[in-house]
Amino acid sequence: MSLIRVENLAKEYVNGEVVTPVLRGVSFTVEPGEFVAIMGPSGSGKSTLMHILSFLDRPSTGRYEFEGLDTSEFSDEYLAGLRNERVGFVFQSFNLLARTSVLDNVKLPLLYSRVKKSETLAKEALAAVGLSHRLDYFTNQISGGEKQRVAIARALVNNPAVLFADEPTGNLDSKSGNTVMQILQNLNDQGRTIILVTHEQETARHARRILRVKDGAILADERVLDRVLAFSDKELVK
Repeated sequence: MSLIRVENLAKEYVNGEVVTPVLRGVSFTVEPGEFVAIMGPSGSGKSTLMHILSFLDRPSTGRYEFEGLDTSEFSDEYLAGLRNERVGFVFQSFNLLARTSVLDNVKLPLLYSRVKKSETLAKEALAAVGLSHRLDYFTNQISGGEKQRVAIARALVNNPAVLFADEPTGNLDSKSGNTVMQILQNLNDQGRTIILVTHEQETARHARRILRVKDGAILADERVLDRVLAFSDKELVK
């Protein structure tokens, strides 16, 4: 069973009598354990597609199945539960709480779940991104690259079925951005399903597969033959 199946998906926004199509007839599948980059220029529809896949928005027409179930039948309450328990998010702007410790930021999603041992799980997630030595630091005491690694740990803490990363290197220098992408790649090598949105070819080359989007349609669905090789967890920059 595919983790994600999208058939003839379309999205349009209506403002009065003006109808703006954003996605047009999009179809593809994502299997468990894949690392897929959705790549395209600004305005191509890639972020809208990710918002639909991650239950932040709904399509106008078409079919979206998640773990074999038709998402059009999901209530808003059920979708909210999926966002918290089955999906992890990493954003360009980090979205961390200010004046709050690294550990407490990672524990945040567990406040709204039925999972116990939140501190243990948060520490394990931080260890997975090489930040065990930053548990008690406040978010204004760490670098941008470390902030994004905290955001990845927060996204992992609920053990989601899929991790969505929206331009995760957009606010980082090249060295920090490469470290973040290597972490995502290592997580995928361990079996995590990752869907990445980017407009940068070099960033997309960390994935195993690229969906190229333009004007709301998929132009190409291709395997990455020249994939950037990841370093091991032990080689994470401290």
